[in-house]
Formats: sequence, structure tokens, C-alpha cells
Amino acid sequence: MSRSVNSWKLRRRAGAIWAGALLLGALVSTARGEDGDAGLAPDAQPSTNSPPALSVEAVMELVKAQQQEIESLRASLRDQQAVTARLEAKLNAAGFGLAAPEPGAPAPTAPVAPVAAAGQGDLAQKVASLETSVTSYQKSVEERLKKLGPFTFSGDLRLRAEPTFGGPVDRSQDRFRERIRLRFNADAQFNDQIKGGLSLASGDLNDPISTNQSLNQYDTRKPIAIDRAYATYNPSWFRPLTLTGGKFAYSWFNTELVWDKDLNPEGASETLAFNVETPVLRKVALVGFQLPFAENRRALPADKSLYNTMVYGEQLQTAWQLGSRVRLSAYASYYDWKFADSVAFSLLVPNGASPADGLLTLRSAGEENSIATVTVTNPVTGAKTITSAQFASKFGILDSLAQIDVRTPSQRWPLTLTGDFAQNTRACENLRNIPAAAALSIPCDPRARRGYWLEASAGRTLKKGDWQFSYSRIVIQREAVLGAFNYSEIFPSSGVEIHRSEILYQLFDNVTLQMNGLFGRPLADAGNRGPVQPLWERFQFDMTYKF
Repeated sequence: MSRSVNSWKLRRRAGAIWAGALLLGALVSTARGEDGDAGLAPDAQPSTNSPPALSVEAVMELVKAQQQEIESLRASLRDQQAVTARLEAKLNAAGFGLAAPEPGAPAPTAPVAPVAAAGQGDLAQKVASLETSVTSYQKSVEERLKKLGPFTFSGDLRLRAEPTFGGPVDRSQDRFRERIRLRFNADAQFNDQIKGGLSLASGDLNDPISTNQSLNQYDTRKPIAIDRAYATYNPSWFRPLTLTGGKFAYSWFNTELVWDKDLNPEGASETLAFNVETPVLRKVALVGFQLPFAENRRALPADKSLYNTMVYGEQLQTAWQLGSRVRLSAYASYYDWKFADSVAFSLLVPNGASPADGLLTLRSAGEENSIATVTVTNPVTGAKTITSAQFASKFGILDSLAQIDVRTPSQRWPLTLTGDFAQNTRACENLRNIPAAAALSIPCDPRARRGYWLEASAGRTLKKGDWQFSYSRIVIQREAVLGAFNYSEIFPSSGVEIHRSEILYQLFDNVTLQMNGLFGRPLADAGNRGPVQPLWERFQFDMTYKF
């Protein structure tokens, strides 16, 4: 009898909690104005007897209370199940249910056990419904906390341990660094035609190709700076067109053979994209961009005008469906650098990023393009000053890329193959503009103009328990790309062959563990005829939290 009373009390308690959850849903909807005012006429006023609007904090407290009630209810359910199990054992020992009843004979009954089982089933169903309701409320609150007006917020924090070994015989690359990366994004959809946003990121302000911040500066505060600030216009009267301006994420597809993934270009971009309804060809797009890198001043007596170091580029994009499981994306790009010598000057001269306004020095570890410099020696102090720096090459880079995505029978194990071939069509063309007094850092070989990037990956990192494995082979000849802006994690930046392996594991839905290994040596060319350099090795152990 007492056990039946307990079951009745538990059912009554579950019903009260269920009613409380429904009331909480009504209060949340009223507080947010989603449902409570939906039926009001434009001039109507809500009733003065309506319950007061709840703040987000109040909603979170109510959700927490509901969770506590659910845990208490679960404990009571477990106790009742234990009592039921003991009673059933006693009934079986007394002869109930041990032998099959005779045909036509009534089966032996134990009046308490069926009642308890019915009570448990009803109680378990209500517990499951309550859990679903609370989870729904939590997700709703979390989504609302991420939004403010038209803005949606996101970001990530990465912790990295990075040991490096080998490389030059002087051991100049042997080191161990602890590094962090923090990024915060605010994106907004202002209307159906205009969107924009901004991003803040950590990192060395002098280094445009890395948002890593090394923890080796006597516990000083770390800088956070603007990483993106952009607006995009997609006119309703011509949807294929998209215009982007500011400091924005890449509007064209690339690998880190030419452009590091942490670099956000500045300037303007235009995209014209069309969906194609054919069995194979699905999309065609043309992307153009104009990217100013530095403002410079001419030094002629009669001409001190300002001019920009620029990249003018375009990319043709196509998407192909090769069967039900295979998708091919193909891209052809051209990057045309104008007045790139200011980059060489900035790499070698303090405050040389833009001689006109004295911006910060451009930092790039292991830049290996051939550079000619003119140096003046002070007759009194003997100090040497670089007065001119020029690349031996001009840079007109033809870049061809393809990516194959394969959807396997297992959603957790997609396959991706990526190939990138870049060629500098203007290698060593600037030699004729270099004065006789200049000295070349490395001889310029016009045949050292090509770069290759081959990558294969299996798996994904979307849900808890996911794995991803990746391998890349990277070959970059000395004059193939402008080494100040390609992949920041390799050494040197050009004239090198690299093998990279990556293993990623999704610890939670928003936490990823990753281990990278990079191994490489300089290529033998006109600038490297000495003994073979020891293998350069870099390991990276990451934990990334996304919010």
C-alpha cells in the first residue's frame, strides 16, 4: 500500500513539474515577445495583469531549478525500480510466473507489480518529456545570448605547444614555444541585400600571416587588433553579383601555397556567380579583386607623388557533380603584383612597410626570395644602412587548383583531395632594373618558378567523437611565390620541400584536439649548393574551443 502511495506521489510530483515547465515556456515567450504579443492589433496594449517579463538570468535560474527537479525525480524513479525488482523476486520465489498456466486457466497475478510497472512507465515518459523541454529552453537561451540586434557573435580560443628541431646547422631554429590564438567575430545581416561584420584577433601586429601570440614576453599583456572589418552588397535586382569592401575573408579559393589562411586581404572584391542546371556542370563564377598593400612616395626631385603596392587578381570558378557521391571544384587564378619592391624594403628595413608614413616593419620568418640591396656605410661610425631593396623577380602568379570531395557510405568519413600548382610567369624579370652597385642575397634562377601543394584528408570534425586525418606534400621553388604572405608555419617560406601530417579528434562538439607534424629541407637550386641541411621538424599540439 505504501509503495502505491509513493508511486502516486511521484506521478503527482512529475505532473507538477510538467505544469511548471509549460508555465516556464509561456513566461519565456512572453518575456521575449515572441508569442505573447503576436495576436495584438497594432494599437492594442497588453493586459496589465500579464506576468512580468523575465530577464535572461531569471530564465536560466528557472531552467536550473527544473534540472534539479529532474535529477530528484530520477533518483525517486531508481528507488522505485529497486523496490519493484525486490518484490518481483519475492513473487517469483512464491511461485508466481515460474510455470506457464494451463490452457484456459487464469494466469497467476501479483497485483502490486503491474501497478508499479505502469507507474514507472508513466513516470519515465514524463521525465523524458521534461528533459526534452529543458534542453530546448537551454538551446533557445544560448542562441539568444549569441545575438544582439542584427549581430551574431562567435569565436574561438586555441592553446598550442610547439617544439621545433633541426634545420640550419647553427641550430637557430631549435626552440619551444607556448602560443595562444584568440578570435572574436561579430557578423550582421542588416537586410536582404547588405551584410557586414568585424573580427578581433590576437597576434604580432607586424605579422599579417599569423594570429598566434607567443607566451614569452615576461607576462606582458597581449595585443588584440582588428582582423576583419567589411561590408558585402548583394543587390536584389541582380542576385548573381556580390560586392565586398574593407578587410575581409578571402572571396576566392586558395591553399596556403600562395596565401596564408590567417591573412585577411584589404581592398575590394567583386563576384559574379551563376548556378547552372545541367547534369554535370553546376556552377560558374568569376571573382575579381584589387588589394592595396602599401602606400609609397616617389623620391624624384620633380615627382614626390604617392603610389600603391597592389595586387590585381581574378579567379574563374567551376563546380561539377560527377555522380551521386563525387563533386569536383576547379579554379584558375592569376595574381599580378605591382610595385612589389616595397615589400622587400619592408622586410629588411625597420619602419619600412611604407616609407611614406612609417608603418610597422613587415615581419616574415625565413623569407627566401632573391633580393638585391644597396648599402651605404657611414664614414664616421662605420654603420651600414640599406637605402634600397628590390626583388630580383617580378610576380605574376598563375595558380591552378582542383578539389575532389567524395561522400562515402559513412557520413563521418568523407574524403577530400586537393591539388594546387602555381607558377610565377615573371621570375627574375626585375634583374634588368637592379643597379650595378646592388648585391643579391641569393642568385636568381629563372627555372625556380614553380610550386606544388597536394593534400588528402579523411574524416571530419563536426560532432563529438569525430576523427580527421590529413597529409600534405608541399614543394615551393625559390621564386614561385612571394614568400612574405604564404604558409606561415613552414621554414623557409620558399625554396623548400615540406611534408605535413595532421590528426584531429573532436573531444566535444565545440572542443577539438589536434596534432600536426611538419618535416622539410631546402631545395637544391642556384641559391643552395652547399651540404644537405639536417631535417627541419616542427610539432604542434593544439586544443581549440569554439564559442
